[in-house]
Amino acid sequence: MELLSKKKTGKKERPVKVLQFGEGNFLRAFVDYMIDIANEQGKFDGDIVLVKPIEFGSLDRFHEQECQYTVQLRGIVDGEAKKISRIITSVTDVVDAYGEYEKYASYAKLDSLRFIVSNTTEAGIVYDETDRIDLNPPKTYPGKLTKFLYERYTHFNGDINKGLIMLPVELIDDNGIHLKECVLKFAALWNLEEGFKTWLEEACVFTSTLVDRIVTGYPRDEAEKLCEEFGYQDNLIVTGEPFALWVIESAKDISGEFPLPDAGLPVIFTDNQKPYKQRKVRILNGAHTSFVLASYLCGNDIVLESMQDEQILSFMKSTIFDEVIPTLTLPKDELEEFAKAVITRFNNPYVKHSLLAISLNSVSKWKARCMPSFLGFIEQTKKLPEHLTFSLAALMAFYTGSEIRDKALIGNRGDEEYNILDDMAVLEFFAENSQKETKDYAHAVLSNVNFWGQDLSTLDGVEETVVSYLSDIRALGMRKAMEKHFKEN
Repeated sequence: MELLSKKKTGKKERPVKVLQFGEGNFLRAFVDYMIDIANEQGKFDGDIVLVKPIEFGSLDRFHEQECQYTVQLRGIVDGEAKKISRIITSVTDVVDAYGEYEKYASYAKLDSLRFIVSNTTEAGIVYDETDRIDLNPPKTYPGKLTKFLYERYTHFNGDINKGLIMLPVELIDDNGIHLKECVLKFAALWNLEEGFKTWLEEACVFTSTLVDRIVTGYPRDEAEKLCEEFGYQDNLIVTGEPFALWVIESAKDISGEFPLPDAGLPVIFTDNQKPYKQRKVRILNGAHTSFVLASYLCGNDIVLESMQDEQILSFMKSTIFDEVIPTLTLPKDELEEFAKAVITRFNNPYVKHSLLAISLNSVSKWKARCMPSFLGFIEQTKKLPEHLTFSLAALMAFYTGSEIRDKALIGNRGDEEYNILDDMAVLEFFAENSQKETKDYAHAVLSNVNFWGQDLSTLDGVEETVVSYLSDIRALGMRKAMEKHFKEN
């Protein structure tokens, strides 16, 4: 079969407007996918150059296919399982920041360039005072960006119209704010002139973003079959889910220059992304954390199985709609629409999301994702949220074990062992306490301020209720305990 190429796709060359640090699956199935649609509809008219920002790895496949590739989105659309395939032509070139430094650096002088996209992992936005401007390139991503921006500033003599818009998608809170802080620190460390610092403030825009799409990557087991269906060879296929959301927070309005919503794309421009972050963490992530441990102990192994389990599905819906949504600030109809989309996503027949994988670090996850809803509900209603409270008891049941082996606490589901993975201090606590009498065990967990930031056992009715739930789980098993307490759901 013929290899995918620009000739085969009939790619139209456009001005390079976007330099993208990172050539991984997520950016290609999310940012580059959206820009491709905006180009097709005549809303953006810009190409992307991908930068490999690390020393290891190969770009051979990108060069062989001239950066043309297929994205296939798989999931439930309008109530039906669908596969949506799209050849992406928005990427025009790829460059190795280390092996092709001069070519990479030349993009700083490109008149048409306007946007910098990055996904350098959660650890990528970091300030390291040992980084140096004389390195080609500097070793950290913020160091690379600072030098790149300084060379642009110098080339265009500080032209206020030649600033760039930064669109980091790294999964950390306030990613743009932290990125800008790092760049300013490097500017100071490297004694760059005050004019550059002023240019950074006045000509450049550092946005903070929230992104949401499950990208499952290269479909190794199906690639040959997919290429036969496509009618061409593609060694860069990326698969993901149809759902997507990109929230872009900016002090300056950039929607005119980046009009993706005009192309019908799920992009929201705002001056405050926090309500959207809260919505995602509390509904989507909070739903996961609140049901997966109970679902696993009921005998399920993946999210899809859980959604096909009426008891678990009912538990999750009651948690979200009755206990989480009432504590959030966005309009109720928006929250309910998002929650329904979450349930659809969890029902994706193409995603086999392991419950044990989601269970990693469940103690800190419960604190971040569930506890704000738990406390908010109590504050608003003066009552306990039954399902979130039960999820605490389920966490204690899941984290039951006495042996730590290969950095995992060993739990038991019937005759089957499973690994409980968390920080070692957490595992050691549960190894020491989980074999105690139910009341003593529950008190030890709830009163652990290191876990929750406060003593949950002092909240009216919490300890008594958790003890009741956990006693039934231990006596009856998880499923019968859930049936007993939530039979009316």
